[in-house]
Order: sequence, then structure tokens, then C-alpha cells
Amino acid sequence: MTATPAGAEALREQLLGRIRDVPDYPQPGVVFKDITPLLADPDAFNALVDALAVLCARHGATKVAGLEARGFILAAPAAARAHLGFVPVRKAGKLPGATLSQRYELEYGSAEIEVQQDALAPGDRVLVIDDVLATGGTAEASLELIRRTGAEVAGVAVLLELGFLKGRERLSTALAGAPLDALIIV
Repeated sequence: MTATPAGAEALREQLLGRIRDVPDYPQPGVVFKDITPLLADPDAFNALVDALAVLCARHGATKVAGLEARGFILAAPAAARAHLGFVPVRKAGKLPGATLSQRYELEYGSAEIEVQQDALAPGDRVLVIDDVLATGGTAEASLELIRRTGAEVAGVAVLLELGFLKGRERLSTALAGAPLDALIIV
């Protein structure tokens, strides 16, 4: 993310222009936001990674957590660009060794995410990166999970926020004053 409003708007337009709407996927009535064209464009993808790396520095992150699965695609290169460690937050049962898990409610049922117990420690400042903020359930669970390790939440950064789904409102308490940055809000 650049420092000027004009630069931020140019970045927004560059990124948004490479996100494809896929109607009726994964079910009728849903418009899926496909970031594959953005990832395939080296200029847009590098601009996105640069913007996320700037947020890592701005928020004093010492580690970056990526949410499965598309969050991995954004968080890992952002962490590398910012010279920080990357920690995957995965669906339950996908990580080896001792893990901490966090269960959370979905609209129809529940889900569970995990992190390796030794991946984060007290003193770490963790920026959570994901592709899309929708209802906020997974992000909220990740914040709880990070705090249970003793680490501090530096913030949450997403490429795209679907404002009409009110994920930001759901996260407001869990953020506990930490910032939420969305490069694009629709």
C-alpha cells in the first residue's frame, strides 16, 4: 500500500481489475471473487505482495499467519518480502506434531483450525493475512488461536473485504484495537 491516496487508489484499481466475478459459484446466487487472474499477472501480484509487506512493517509484525488455503498464497510471499517468518493456520488434522485448535461456528455447522504449538510464542506480533474477509468467522477464530499461544495480534490484512457480509463488525471485538486493513472493499 502506498502512502498517498492517489497511489492507494491506483493500486486498488490495478488489483480490482484483475479479480474476476464468477456467477453462481459455488452455488446459485453466489458471485465468487476469483483472484486467479491477479495471481497470474506478475505486475499485479508483486504490487499486492509489496502492499502486504508494507503493512507487515507498518504494524510491527514479527510473524505472518496465513489462513488456509488462499491466504497461504498471499501471506507466504508477503512474509518473505518483509523478511518475517510465515505460520500456516490450517484446517484441523492437516499439521504434524502438537497443535492448538480453535473451533468456530459457521452459518450451517462448525469448523476447526489449528496452528503448531511451537510456531508462535509470547513476544511475537502476528499479522494475519487472508484473501477475502467475508463473514469473519475464520479470521475471528485465528485471532483467538494466536492469543492462546501467548503471541500478540498485530492486525489483520486482506486483499478484498465483502462489506455487505459485515465481517468487519464481527471482528471488532476480537481485534481488541488491532487494525484491519482491506486493500479493496466492495
